[in-house]
Amino acid sequence: MGLKYQEHFTIPFDMVDVKQELKLPPFISYCLGVSGRQSESIGRSDLFVFDEYGLIWVVTDYELRINRLPRYNETITIETEAVAYNKFFCYRKFFIYDQDGELLFDLLCYFVLIDFETRKVSPVPDDLIAPYQSEKVKKLQRAPKYNDLIDADSKEFTVRYFDIDMNGHVNNSKYLEWMYEALDYDFLLGHKPKKMQLRYVKEVSPGGTIFSRFVKDGLVSQHEIDYQGQIHAQAVIEWEKR
Repeated sequence: MGLKYQEHFTIPFDMVDVKQELKLPPFISYCLGVSGRQSESIGRSDLFVFDEYGLIWVVTDYELRINRLPRYNETITIETEAVAYNKFFCYRKFFIYDQDGELLFDLLCYFVLIDFETRKVSPVPDDLIAPYQSEKVKKLQRAPKYNDLIDADSKEFTVRYFDIDMNGHVNNSKYLEWMYEALDYDFLLGHKPKKMQLRYVKEVSPGGTIFSRFVKDGLVSQHEIDYQGQIHAQAVIEWEKR
């Protein structure tokens, strides 16, 4: 197990939906900020990683298990730890608790280090990870597999200026937002996510359009983000009725 870090957070108006429940896409981005502040506190900021190693962190996968989404003005506790790593992957968990200490949901993130110049995946340096107190494991934890979509519905979105983050590519949270937006409003109003897995395949650059494709079988929806004829993200979401 790794070094734990906690922050308290009160859900603001701009981070909830019409049901006054937490919107997951921006909150996942906020959680990455929490992990960044832990890294800064132990001398492993993004700037340090770049200056010392010429590397940048990239998220490849998310897995969420959701008991309940917090509501507007609710104060929650975000706890995170870098739980393990191997030659190429680092695994970080987030646990979200309500004021009574009940687990609302948990989030597992897969990270890799990318060489800034070559854009290729780099082995994880042991001395970089040491302050996190993470366990080094030999076994490569595999992300879930995704099926190709057949006869999928599709919705088109334009890549806009504010979709682009400081790295010059579409922010990770935007992919999940596009997946949500492809679904019917009434379905989203009457259902809530129970479990989610999300994979980032390729970065989307500024300009152009993407197609958010999906198939829905009962309470399971499968998603793809198509950009210039290639898959750039995939997801499977399990829903439950309200």
